[in-house]
Amino acid sequence: MNKATILIIDDEAQMRKLLEITLQSNDYIVNQASTAKEGMISAASHPPDMIILDLGLPDEDGQSVLKKLREWYTNPIIILSVQNTEEDIINALDSGANDYLVKPFRTGELLARIRSALRAAATEESNPVMICGDLEIDLATRTVKKKNEVVKLTATEYTLLALFVKNEGMVLTHHYLLREVWGPGFINQSQYLRVFIAQLRKKIEDDPNRPTYIVTESGVGYRFVRKE
Repeated sequence: MNKATILIIDDEAQMRKLLEITLQSNDYIVNQASTAKEGMISAASHPPDMIILDLGLPDEDGQSVLKKLREWYTNPIIILSVQNTEEDIINALDSGANDYLVKPFRTGELLARIRSALRAAATEESNPVMICGDLEIDLATRTVKKKNEVVKLTATEYTLLALFVKNEGMVLTHHYLLREVWGPGFINQSQYLRVFIAQLRKKIEDDPNRPTYIVTESGVGYRFVRKE
């Protein structure tokens, strides 16, 4: 049983019903809100394990709601919206969304993104050894192994990899990665990121030209994919 609580903030009654049926049939507990105000009150009164947020709310722009939530809410937030421009997606991810799905969506994909986000949140809390295929990352000792052999990473390479692992399955934008690893003054220095991503791939991927761990999300950023 999952028993994780998910708050849906969406003004469409049919969408809320579809999500409710889908989530409850997969053992999630569901709370609902049809407006930004209701959603903020619900999130503050009974903090859920995750929020699914629509950007097209009747009383306040969803991007604004996202920023307000991120002032205090630390659990995963997945955006589910008809807004599908690259700018919308990047703005939401940069404002703290863990993932972004465009309506209409496939329920199987949504459930996979939910599992991934909840797993990543649990990983960050417990700080365990992550086993991803032939890759082993010990976040406590800052040790990385591939096929049981220690991988020598620079401090920056490790910081970048740890950031990916802690956000496993989530799209991390170029600006987010640059800000978190190098600082706010480097958010436009995309060449730094390209160089270190290439170096990291050479050390952890079987084929750096066909990466399976650190995959590119074209025009947006990168996503770390766990191998079972």
